[in-house]
Amino acid sequence: MLQGGQVKKSYKRPKRVAQQTLNRIAKVSYKKLIKPTVPVLAILVSYGMLQRSTLQLLRLPFSYFLMPIYWFALSFVPHINWQKSLLIFLLLHGILYPSSNGYNSYMDRDEASIGGIEKPMQPTKQLFWVSVMLDVVGTFLSLIISIKFCVAFVGYISCSRLYSYRGVRLKRFAILGYITVILNQGMLTFYMVFIGASDGFIATIPLLPFIASAFLIGGFYPITQVYQHKQDAADGVKTISMLLGKKGTFIFCALIYSVVFGLLFQYFQQQNNLLPFYILQIFFLPIIVYFISWAMQVWRNDFLADFKHTMQLNWLASTCTNLAFITLLILNKL
Repeated sequence: MLQGGQVKKSYKRPKRVAQQTLNRIAKVSYKKLIKPTVPVLAILVSYGMLQRSTLQLLRLPFSYFLMPIYWFALSFVPHINWQKSLLIFLLLHGILYPSSNGYNSYMDRDEASIGGIEKPMQPTKQLFWVSVMLDVVGTFLSLIISIKFCVAFVGYISCSRLYSYRGVRLKRFAILGYITVILNQGMLTFYMVFIGASDGFIATIPLLPFIASAFLIGGFYPITQVYQHKQDAADGVKTISMLLGKKGTFIFCALIYSVVFGLLFQYFQQQNNLLPFYILQIFFLPIIVYFISWAMQVWRNDFLADFKHTMQLNWLASTCTNLAFITLLILNKL
């Protein structure tokens, strides 16, 4: 009994010391870096010092398109720390995604339509520095969640920069660029939400939903490129959609989403509870109807694989999947 008690005590002490150290780092980071920086950003916005192009190219509404992964991952967390889950939501959608969008736009300097923006403005150096500032602020704030979360957060930033940076530019390569996106926006984001929002202990990450998160992005991402083939080719970029062709992109996305449904069906079947799976299908039905209808139009006239239809699908799919996974979260907590 004594030996068992000693082991337990020796195990808890380093863990407690590590947590106290982490809290001190977070407190010092807040006082020395975050607290002075936030007012600077607020002043820039208040006095119109953030240029219109910077605000536009951060693409804050685009975070809505990536939000389903957050709700999806959160729905599988057994015991949720709601305070941390709120901070994670803000870190991802208010800092990480806009920063990545801004840096990508600074490198790309698009002149034609991009995700969520029909007529993008040209970036200035301010966009670069704002994206850097957001990275620094987000990294130190992520320490409040945990060291593991912070490492994953920095990993996301690093992959995002390698994807966009002209000196490396992983997005030039159809397969490698595609894999980078689905692993980052899918599995890595799922991991961050799951470990960060877990209250008290880190449960085992459910394997099938974890894998499904990559396919959720993988079935969505190529369709967002389907109208950009000429623009990407002119920039020396070969996307997965260009590799597949316009019609092939629709077929590929349909196959990937079939994999998602298969993985989720298998997971809920293992849980002896298929009701959530069938409820999810209700939310996906409008997406499937629009997708098939649009695909049929593109088959007759591939010029209809355009910005307008892509954005309509994006908004519909994001709204339906957000509602689907919020519903799944509610069902799992009842």
